[in-house]
Amino acid sequence: MSTKYEREDDRPLAPGLYLVATPIGNLEDITLRALRVLRSVDRIACEDTRQTQKLLNHFEIRTPTVSYHMHNEGTRTEELTSELKQGARIAVVSDAGTPGIADPGGQITAAAIATGIDVFPIPGANAAISGLIASGLPTDQFVFHGFLPAKAGQRKTALEELARGDVTHVFYEAPHRILDTLADVEAVLGAGQHVVIARELTKLHEEFLRGAAGEIRSHLAARASVRGEIVVMLAPSAVEASSEKRASLAVEVAALMKSDGINEMDALKRIARERGIGKSEAYRELQREQNRLR
Repeated sequence: MSTKYEREDDRPLAPGLYLVATPIGNLEDITLRALRVLRSVDRIACEDTRQTQKLLNHFEIRTPTVSYHMHNEGTRTEELTSELKQGARIAVVSDAGTPGIADPGGQITAAAIATGIDVFPIPGANAAISGLIASGLPTDQFVFHGFLPAKAGQRKTALEELARGDVTHVFYEAPHRILDTLADVEAVLGAGQHVVIARELTKLHEEFLRGAAGEIRSHLAARASVRGEIVVMLAPSAVEASSEKRASLAVEVAALMKSDGINEMDALKRIARERGIGKSEAYRELQREQNRLR
């Protein structure tokens, strides 16, 4: 496929909204176009003005900034959209990476489009894509999920609902939750589930860990602490390691109700205890099996 390259250095910057990707660690990952846009816009809306100011100072950019984060996204969107309607040129940046991808940017983009304002993507660094292309996992089909739920029950449910086959799943995770997340991957997909952990991408201590979920969890647990931003990637196989055991849960519940004359919930509690799993996890699995049979 041929590609036509264009230079816009001499063109005045058009009015509109500019979604500018910034480095996720290495300052050399800023693009020439991003620098030109940041110098030329009227204002830069920042997830954290203090963080962005470090980047601007490094490249000697004097453009005024304004805060634009999850706590003021609604009101700030109205204010910035009003300026855009009058012909302003406004850039949106997050602390690192691409605006709108697990970061603020979606609301103002939707508002700008709804009012007929041009929106310009200024591509650049992104942790999910950077981790994926170096993971060794299939890249033909992948799903980005953002951050997994913080609560264990919800996190397990999210993992249980993953598509299987030739689909790679990409998540962000906080360092203080990574061990719990890997434990949940083991519980849901098996200790042998292949996982790739990308930590501190593009930074001095960039690290990739590839292997079975149980082995990686043990490796990280042996460290004094786990730091840095983390991308978790996995591709569940079409056949679950624990499918045989889990497929019989509904049958076991029915058999126990018949033999012991107990109700469904009491039977479920007993089986959950015997299997060493939580009651809520057993209940969710029973519901899924029953739904499949309907």
